[in-house]
Amino acid sequence: MMNAQDRTFLTRLFEAAVAAADPSIALKPHLPDRPEGRTVVIGAGKGAAQMAAAFEDLWDAPVEGVVVTRYGYAAPCRHVRVMEAAHPVPDAAGVAAAGALMDAVRGLTADDLVVALICGGGSALLPAPPEGLTLEDEAALNAALLASGAPISAMNAIRKQVSRIKGGRLAALAHPARVVSLIVSDVPGDDPAQVASGPTVPDAQGRADALRHVRAHGIKLPEAVRRHLETAPEDAPHPDDPAFARDRVYVAASAARSLEAAADLARAEGVTPAILSDAIEGEAREAGRVLAAIAGEVAARNRPFAKPSLLLSGGETTVTLGDAAGGRGGRNTEFLLAAALALDGAEVAMLAADTDGIDGSEDNAGAFADGTSAARLRAAGHDPADLLARHDAWGAFDALDDLFVPGPTGTNVNDFRAFLIR
Repeated sequence: MMNAQDRTFLTRLFEAAVAAADPSIALKPHLPDRPEGRTVVIGAGKGAAQMAAAFEDLWDAPVEGVVVTRYGYAAPCRHVRVMEAAHPVPDAAGVAAAGALMDAVRGLTADDLVVALICGGGSALLPAPPEGLTLEDEAALNAALLASGAPISAMNAIRKQVSRIKGGRLAALAHPARVVSLIVSDVPGDDPAQVASGPTVPDAQGRADALRHVRAHGIKLPEAVRRHLETAPEDAPHPDDPAFARDRVYVAASAARSLEAAADLARAEGVTPAILSDAIEGEAREAGRVLAAIAGEVAARNRPFAKPSLLLSGGETTVTLGDAAGGRGGRNTEFLLAAALALDGAEVAMLAADTDGIDGSEDNAGAFADGTSAARLRAAGHDPADLLARHDAWGAFDALDDLFVPGPTGTNVNDFRAFLIR
């Protein structure tokens, strides 16, 4: 089992990364000027309630509005209504929440201000099927996208064209009010139009681009969704639309800033950090093997970084289920199990976790692993390669008592991965 010192150090790194995305700190530099009229807060995502509570504390004027978050992620707000809905598969509560957000911004004037608090998870929390489609169609679309292994940018390009609220449509409904979007980014590259499928930020991609992504990634769309993409009368709003000229968008927190905070902590502890990338995408197990190869090179040959060294990365990998579905676990546990197999016997300690506190559908954010993980699984009667093939990384780390369960963090800047080589 990983020694207690390394486990504590990796946990502190994760906590530093999450603290850097604390909305009470991140939102303050981006507060807009007070309007002559009303201030209406809208929001969606796994950390939307915490963002709303922080905004209420920071805002010295009357405020109203509504935000939606995942079940179990609510935080108390004094003036902003907090609703909960299902994630990652949308439900009827999400439809009601999407309707409440749209109602909140209807009938506003040019003197009013809309503050949109948007973070990861908002896509599933805001189901608003267009005419001719149902919640079941949107849920089936979500399931097809999650199983496809397509990158998040491709998924969101499709989601935006199958919605009455995404792709800038919520902001369009709020006009002529001024819309200021404060974004906690969980997407590689920090494009605000991609976070939660951009309900208040228009995107240049249209239905033709969405269909191109469907073909490129072999996504098996529900037939009703395919027909909609092929025949819908118009695209989502375009960024050049003059109606958005007064709107402003700020990325208040991101994976890059969180990784830098973890790196600062490592330096203070006498460990040299290297941020490899904050935008790693692709198949989780393949990314795990690649990063493991770099960590193994450091462990064995003291290159390209000298020990003691910490390799940090972020981004959003994917898991293509294919015919091997049935196991439990998310992209971080799958990444880590593949890395543990590749580093079998190496002196490397690892943590991979989702900064929102939940990886996949269980209650863990991710897991710990080291060079003994694969051997310990075999000693306990498990085949780590078979567990990986069946996408049951959760089962692997549960058997080792190495799951990482910090609980909901109130923010979301995507995946956090740390390889420690003493």
